[in-house]
Amino acid sequence: MATDRPIVLGITGASGAPYAVRLLDVLQRGGHEVHLSISPSGAAVIEQELGVKIDLKEFDPQQLSPERIREQTPWFPAGSQPQTANSGAKLHYHHWQNFMAPIASGSFLAGGTVICPCSGTTLAAVASGIESNLIQRAAEVALKERRKLVLVPRETPISPTYVANMQKATEAGAVVLPAMPGWYHGVSDLGDIVDFVVARICDQLGVDNGLMKRWGAE
Repeated sequence: MATDRPIVLGITGASGAPYAVRLLDVLQRGGHEVHLSISPSGAAVIEQELGVKIDLKEFDPQQLSPERIREQTPWFPAGSQPQTANSGAKLHYHHWQNFMAPIASGSFLAGGTVICPCSGTTLAAVASGIESNLIQRAAEVALKERRKLVLVPRETPISPTYVANMQKATEAGAVVLPAMPGWYHGVSDLGDIVDFVVARICDQLGVDNGLMKRWGAE
């Protein structure tokens, strides 16, 4: 996987908006170019969980800045991820209905695609090859081009249909990475829980990070 290539991030309507916003922060701080798309349900969850209202038609990157988020959500993680010389790399936003966006084509060379959080509807669409919006299309592009696709569902308990969809997505080539934080890395606040999941996503993308203490590390 080419980590110097742009990373596609889709945010959909499952609980877990802090994971998505923290991932965006870490990728930007690390100098990674990001192509972002947010579904209406994803925007609704961001407002519900982080207190920030997103305008999907006139998107302003500052709407998801860590500083803005921490005004509403003081526990949101800060620091811990060193900034690179290229910190604040370019962020491209694409409306969820814009199929003319570059991420809708396999000719766009993405280094990886993440849907975080991944709603049950989006999971079902990916598992079935349905492309009713840009985020689902970007996922299908990753699968057909044999590129890394990471799905981050957040649901409990899980129905047999949900389990079957996770299996189908995995068999199609996706990595299903449920937002199931561990505790062995040393947890002192909610930010540590968020960073555990974000660290595991970054590991799948080949993105260096120091967000958590590794198992067995001194």
